[in-house]
Amino acid sequence: MTTIDLIVLGIIKQKPLSAYDIQKEVEYRHISKWVKISTPSVYKKVLQLEEKGYIKGTPTKESNMAEKLVYSLTISGEKVFEDLMLGISTQPINIFLDLNSVIVNLKSISKEKQNICLNNIEESIKKMKQNLIDNMNAKDNNESVSEMGKTVLHQQFILVEAIEKWIKEIREDV
Repeated sequence: MTTIDLIVLGIIKQKPLSAYDIQKEVEYRHISKWVKISTPSVYKKVLQLEEKGYIKGTPTKESNMAEKLVYSLTISGEKVFEDLMLGISTQPINIFLDLNSVIVNLKSISKEKQNICLNNIEESIKKMKQNLIDNMNAKDNNESVSEMGKTVLHQQFILVEAIEKWIKEIREDV
Protein backbone atom coordinates (compact mmCIF):
# COMPACT_ATOMS: atom_id res chain seq x y z
CA MET A 1 0.00 0.00 0.00
CA THR A 2 1.18 3.52 -0.71
CA THR A 3 0.96 7.11 0.41
CA ILE A 4 -1.85 7.63 -2.11
CA ASP A 5 -3.82 4.88 -0.38
CA LEU A 6 -3.37 6.70 2.92
CA ILE A 7 -4.41 10.05 1.44
CA VAL A 8 -7.57 8.67 -0.17
CA LEU A 9 -8.54 6.60 2.87
CA GLY A 10 -7.86 9.58 5.15
CA ILE A 11 -10.06 11.90 3.11
CA ILE A 12 -12.87 9.36 3.09
CA LYS A 13 -12.42 8.70 6.82
CA GLN A 14 -13.06 12.38 7.51
CA LYS A 15 -16.21 12.45 5.39
CA PRO A 16 -17.81 10.07 2.87
CA LEU A 17 -17.31 11.54 -0.62
CA SER A 18 -17.60 10.71 -4.31
CA ALA A 19 -14.42 10.09 -6.32
CA TYR A 20 -14.89 13.52 -7.91
CA ASP A 21 -15.17 15.18 -4.48
CA ILE A 22 -12.08 13.30 -3.27
CA GLN A 23 -10.15 14.70 -6.24
CA LYS A 24 -11.45 18.20 -5.49
CA GLU A 25 -10.31 17.80 -1.88
CA VAL A 26 -6.82 16.79 -3.11
CA GLU A 27 -6.76 19.94 -5.24
CA TYR A 28 -8.14 22.18 -2.47
CA ARG A 29 -5.53 20.94 -0.01
CA HIS A 30 -2.77 21.26 -2.64
CA ILE A 31 -1.70 17.71 -1.83
CA SER A 32 -0.18 17.24 -5.28
CA LYS A 33 2.39 19.91 -4.38
CA TRP A 34 3.98 17.61 -1.80
CA VAL A 35 2.96 14.10 -2.89
CA LYS A 36 2.99 12.75 -6.42
CA ILE A 37 -0.72 12.29 -6.98
CA SER A 38 -2.71 13.00 -10.14
CA THR A 39 -6.40 13.12 -11.01
CA PRO A 40 -6.31 9.75 -12.79
CA SER A 41 -4.44 8.16 -9.86
CA VAL A 42 -7.16 9.27 -7.43
CA TYR A 43 -9.92 7.70 -9.54
CA LYS A 44 -7.86 4.55 -10.09
CA LYS A 45 -7.08 4.32 -6.37
CA VAL A 46 -10.76 4.67 -5.42
CA LEU A 47 -11.63 1.73 -7.70
CA GLN A 48 -8.76 -0.37 -6.30
CA LEU A 49 -9.70 0.36 -2.69
CA GLU A 50 -13.32 -0.55 -3.40
CA GLU A 51 -12.25 -3.75 -5.15
CA LYS A 52 -10.19 -4.72 -2.08
CA GLY A 53 -13.16 -4.05 0.19
CA TYR A 54 -11.58 -1.11 2.05
CA ILE A 55 -14.23 1.37 0.91
CA LYS A 56 -17.83 0.95 -0.14
CA GLY A 57 -19.65 3.06 -2.71
CA THR A 58 -23.28 3.91 -2.00
CA PRO A 59 -25.37 5.28 -4.90
CA THR A 60 -26.65 8.77 -4.06
CA LYS A 61 -28.76 11.22 -6.01
CA GLU A 62 -28.96 14.91 -5.20
CA SER A 63 -31.86 16.89 -6.72
CA ASN A 64 -31.54 16.98 -10.53
CA MET A 65 -27.96 15.74 -10.54
CA ALA A 66 -26.98 12.36 -11.94
CA GLU A 67 -26.60 9.51 -9.49
CA LYS A 68 -23.09 9.13 -8.06
CA LEU A 69 -21.29 6.79 -5.70
CA VAL A 70 -20.36 8.19 -2.31
CA TYR A 71 -17.57 6.20 -0.66
CA SER A 72 -17.15 5.42 2.99
CA LEU A 73 -14.63 3.27 4.87
CA THR A 74 -15.45 -0.33 5.68
CA ILE A 75 -14.29 -1.99 8.89
CA SER A 76 -11.31 -3.49 7.03
CA GLY A 77 -10.66 -0.04 5.51
CA GLU A 78 -10.47 1.46 9.01
CA LYS A 79 -7.89 -1.17 9.96
CA VAL A 80 -5.84 -0.63 6.78
CA PHE A 81 -5.95 3.14 7.38
CA GLU A 82 -4.56 2.74 10.90
CA ASP A 83 -1.95 0.21 9.74
CA LEU A 84 -0.83 2.62 7.01
CA MET A 85 -0.61 5.49 9.51
CA LEU A 86 1.60 3.43 11.81
CA GLY A 87 3.63 1.86 9.00
CA ILE A 88 4.35 5.01 7.00
CA SER A 89 5.17 6.97 10.15
CA THR A 90 8.01 4.52 10.90
CA GLN A 91 9.61 4.70 7.45
CA PRO A 92 12.70 6.80 6.79
CA ILE A 93 11.77 10.29 5.63
CA ASN A 94 12.52 10.84 1.96
CA ILE A 95 12.61 14.31 0.52
CA PHE A 96 12.83 14.07 -3.24
CA LEU A 97 13.57 17.32 -5.00
CA ASP A 98 13.85 17.17 -8.78
CA LEU A 99 15.98 20.29 -8.69
CA ASN A 100 18.81 18.24 -7.15
CA SER A 101 19.40 16.57 -10.52
CA VAL A 102 20.16 20.04 -11.91
CA ILE A 103 22.32 21.05 -8.93
CA VAL A 104 24.61 17.99 -9.11
CA ASN A 105 25.25 18.70 -12.79
CA LEU A 106 25.67 22.49 -12.67
CA LYS A 107 29.43 22.44 -13.12
CA SER A 108 28.98 20.51 -16.37
CA ILE A 109 27.57 23.55 -18.18
CA SER A 110 28.82 27.06 -18.90
CA LYS A 111 28.60 29.82 -16.27
CA GLU A 112 25.92 31.50 -18.35
CA LYS A 113 23.76 28.35 -18.42
CA GLN A 114 24.44 27.76 -14.70
CA ASN A 115 23.02 31.20 -13.97
CA ILE A 116 19.99 30.53 -16.17
CA CYS A 117 19.31 27.27 -14.31
CA LEU A 118 19.70 28.93 -10.91
CA ASN A 119 17.48 31.83 -12.00
CA ASN A 120 14.83 29.34 -13.13
CA ILE A 121 14.99 27.50 -9.80
CA GLU A 122 14.84 30.76 -7.84
CA GLU A 123 11.80 31.85 -9.85
CA SER A 124 10.05 28.54 -9.17
CA ILE A 125 10.83 28.84 -5.47
CA LYS A 126 9.54 32.40 -5.44
CA LYS A 127 6.25 31.30 -7.07
CA MET A 128 5.91 28.35 -4.71
CA LYS A 129 6.55 30.57 -1.70
CA GLN A 130 3.93 33.09 -2.84
CA ASN A 131 1.41 30.30 -3.47
CA LEU A 132 2.03 29.00 0.04
CA ILE A 133 1.60 32.48 1.52
CA ASP A 134 -1.65 32.95 -0.40
CA ASN A 135 -2.84 29.50 0.63
CA MET A 136 -1.95 30.04 4.30
CA ASN A 137 -3.68 33.43 4.33
CA ALA A 138 -6.80 31.98 2.67
CA LYS A 139 -6.99 29.12 5.16
CA ASP A 140 -5.82 30.93 8.28
CA ASN A 141 -9.30 31.85 9.57
CA ASN A 142 -11.14 29.06 7.77
CA GLU A 143 -12.61 26.78 10.43
CA SER A 144 -13.12 23.94 7.94
CA VAL A 145 -9.32 23.60 7.60
CA SER A 146 -7.85 21.48 10.36
CA GLU A 147 -4.96 22.68 12.50
CA MET A 148 -2.91 19.77 11.15
CA GLY A 149 -3.62 20.96 7.62
CA LYS A 150 -2.39 24.43 8.55
CA THR A 151 0.67 22.85 10.17
CA VAL A 152 1.54 21.04 6.93
CA LEU A 153 1.29 24.34 5.04
CA HIS A 154 3.63 25.92 7.58
CA GLN A 155 6.05 22.99 7.19
CA GLN A 156 6.05 23.47 3.42
CA PHE A 157 6.74 27.18 3.89
CA ILE A 158 9.73 26.45 6.16
CA LEU A 159 11.10 23.98 3.60
CA VAL A 160 10.72 26.50 0.78
CA GLU A 161 12.55 29.12 2.82
CA ALA A 162 15.36 26.64 3.53
CA ILE A 163 15.66 25.76 -0.17
CA GLU A 164 15.64 29.47 -1.02
CA LYS A 165 18.56 30.07 1.35
CA TRP A 166 20.39 26.96 0.10
CA ILE A 167 20.13 28.08 -3.56
CA LYS A 168 21.66 31.45 -2.60
CA GLU A 169 24.60 29.59 -1.05
CA ILE A 170 24.99 27.46 -4.18
CA ARG A 171 24.97 30.60 -6.31
CA GLU A 172 27.90 31.94 -4.25
CA ASP A 173 29.84 28.70 -4.83
CA VAL A 174 29.25 28.63 -8.59
